[in-house]
Amino acid sequence: MKYLPIFILLSLIAEIIGTVGGFGSSVFFVPIANFFFDFQSVLGITALYHLSSNLSKIVLFKKGIEKKIIITLGVPAIIFVSLGAYLSQYFNPKILTYILGFFLIALSLLFLIFKQLKVLPKTSNAIIGGALSGLSAGLLGTGGAIRGITLAAFKMNKDKFIATSAVIDLGVDFSRTIVYYFNGYMHKHDLYLVPILILVSIIGTWIGKIILNKVSQEQFRNGVLVLILIVGIVSVLANF
Repeated sequence: MKYLPIFILLSLIAEIIGTVGGFGSSVFFVPIANFFFDFQSVLGITALYHLSSNLSKIVLFKKGIEKKIIITLGVPAIIFVSLGAYLSQYFNPKILTYILGFFLIALSLLFLIFKQLKVLPKTSNAIIGGALSGLSAGLLGTGGAIRGITLAAFKMNKDKFIATSAVIDLGVDFSRTIVYYFNGYMHKHDLYLVPILILVSIIGTWIGKIILNKVSQEQFRNGVLVLILIVGIVSVLANF
């Protein structure tokens, strides 16, 4: 690929920011990859890349896994990601990306402006957040921002937030990888990128962890919301 070094650099930045934000690299990686590949190839590459990314996070943040939330949020996410991955072949991805982008912009601005407004840490909200994030991940390749907003309601520390999100995402990625394979999204000519991106994910996660050690809990929360806002803006602008 002509612009491979640029793609690798941007992928590394996406991994670092995704680790610091706590919701994974795909929210940034998908818009970046869209500039280099067709949408279906992006879905296939993202699923494989993210499997490695989440394994790296689980290893580096393994002390912070919240088992109850993994069940209440993770199970609906895994069920709905399979549905979204199957339906992705029938929808116009540009329209779905616009919807996701505007939704993330509105939601992040709402929480940044009205700082006292919070999603209640209820099981029902975890289930709804898991279902929406899974459906979005299957259809668009990314659902981490929605999952991040839901997880933020439970006021976990940084390590728990990232480790719990990574475990859920691992199940999500494994499920959608199978569906994407049968949809024909994984192309042989793109597979050379997988070992490169595995290395990128390990290095990016490690750098992100170092940065997180220097960030306060409040800065972390605000950082998550600002990053989600940026993702929403990028998602909208990338389709003009």
